[in-house]
Amino acid sequence: MLFNVIINAFSGGNISFSSIIISVLASLAVVFLTMPIHEYAHALIGTKLGDPTPKYTGRLSLNPFNHIDYMGALCIVLFGFGWAKPVQINGRNLNNPKRDMMLIALAGPIANLIIAFVCVLIRVALLTFIGDSAMLFIVFFSYIAQINCYLAFFNLIPIPPFDGSRVLTAILPNKYYYTLMRYERYFTIIILGVIFLESRIGLVSRISNITLSGMLELASLLFSRF
Repeated sequence: MLFNVIINAFSGGNISFSSIIISVLASLAVVFLTMPIHEYAHALIGTKLGDPTPKYTGRLSLNPFNHIDYMGALCIVLFGFGWAKPVQINGRNLNNPKRDMMLIALAGPIANLIIAFVCVLIRVALLTFIGDSAMLFIVFFSYIAQINCYLAFFNLIPIPPFDGSRVLTAILPNKYYYTLMRYERYFTIIILGVIFLESRIGLVSRISNITLSGMLELASLLFSRF
């Protein structure tokens, strides 16, 4: 996010100092509030499904410092996407490992989408009841919604270590999954390639923007009676 703001500024865009500050504050809110909720969602569902590992490793907590990966946090601030420390899950403690691992994986992106929608609701409420005088707060919650929505879909890319890989595990027959995992050593290169393609094509951004537009339409409909 901050990187995009800076690039726009050097490109002659109309970027104010307040926009930079709001971008940084929104990114920090994601790092210290929403990313911990994302990881807590993984830990909570994993614990509910029978694995005590997240509790024993201190991940069944909303304390951000139990979850923060500092390089991932820096990427959130600079680029609007990043990562936290992965929650450890012991599949042997689960009743139905393939299904349960998928549910645990989906919990994080779903948490991001819920947070995004709550922020959209707050944005629409501020615009409805206060108007343009609350514009700084409107932009702040818009940034948080945008980052969370993007993180939700970016995490669903079916490549380890993203959450989407666990969903893929549940869908693919074992023999195909194990064939795929033979190329695990190339996943870092593949991830870099995916990031490069995303920067060129913007597929995840488009999906995220369409979802945000739908959320905005729904929120506007909910507040239309006021």
